[in-house]
Amino acid sequence: MNLLTNKDLKTLINYQDDLCVTIYLPTFRAGAETRQGRIRLKNLIREAEERLISSGLRSSQASHLLEPLKKLTIDDLFWQHQRDGLAIFLSSDVFNYYHLPMNFDEFLQVGRRFHLKPLLPLLSGNGLYYVLALSQNAVRFLQCTRASIRELELENIPHNMAEAMQFDDPEKQLQYHTNTLEGTNRQAAAIFHGHGVGIDDSKDNILRYFRLIDRGLREVLREENSPLFLVGVGFLHSIYREANTYAYLAGEGIPGNPEELSAEDLQTMVWPLAEQYFRQAEQEAINRFGPLKGTGKTTSNIIEAAPAAYNGRVESLFMAQGAGQWGSFDTQANTVAVHEQKEPEDEDLFDLTAIQTIINGGKVYVREQDEIPDGQDLAALFRY
Repeated sequence: MNLLTNKDLKTLINYQDDLCVTIYLPTFRAGAETRQGRIRLKNLIREAEERLISSGLRSSQASHLLEPLKKLTIDDLFWQHQRDGLAIFLSSDVFNYYHLPMNFDEFLQVGRRFHLKPLLPLLSGNGLYYVLALSQNAVRFLQCTRASIRELELENIPHNMAEAMQFDDPEKQLQYHTNTLEGTNRQAAAIFHGHGVGIDDSKDNILRYFRLIDRGLREVLREENSPLFLVGVGFLHSIYREANTYAYLAGEGIPGNPEELSAEDLQTMVWPLAEQYFRQAEQEAINRFGPLKGTGKTTSNIIEAAPAAYNGRVESLFMAQGAGQWGSFDTQANTVAVHEQKEPEDEDLFDLTAIQTIINGGKVYVREQDEIPDGQDLAALFRY
């Protein structure tokens, strides 16, 4: 099941081709309704083929371009492993799809860029969070939203402290033995036997263990800005913070031994902290917006917001659910043209502004219009 990351987002937003096919459709996790996704995709493929032909492709060329999608419609295993929504991106040299914990309306676009606005609630940093469950005997890493959870397998990270110590000085006085879980190939919790190991030495060993974990997570999280929450026995939190290099490690975690907790338990325990984290950041941005009006550090005008986002000036962006504006952005001249109706080469300027805000490290909040500062379709807070 594909994991959508900010790195993927950057690749998709920067990609441009003569014909980019974007598809979103609702899917179902179980039951007879799972068949609906397959039927919806078949219908969208037929519509996409018509649009490709009207764009200048021969029928055989359009059919060839859509071949990867046609294969999905007959892949039974693919349809048995769905979430709430499916996002597909296809061009002459790109074919990516993502099973996501989001309900999408059925959507098809054929254009020069991929359409990414429906992904904003997941990728803007106000919906996605990570959980690191730590003990000396196990480490688990989860990607969560309020409505979903996924436990991720990590490469190049020790599964427990015993495994980490295999890379340490063999003369250390720390010995251990492990059991193998019946019916699996995974190691059970290691049982440690210290011979005269003092508190400081134990902390040093744990710190080395946590540094190996941090080093492995660095590769996974290097393109991310979503918060990471710790779950573990109280004294482990301070040791891990000493090892941590991830800039978005949350200041508050959950104390307690996570070894007997399910992924669902961990998600439920952490969500109140994640919600507080997201809401606090959003409220701080809202509180700053009013006093900064008229200073040149805010705007509700898409003509100003789009180039500001492209140039990395937008710190926080509020957008009304469903709002949009057709137009074009000249990156060389740094100018925007807006149009009442879609014209050739036009794109959704709200989509462009939001994506560029995220790429440049800003936050995007998609809300109902009455929750946007001044009740506008859009409100941007600038860094400078």
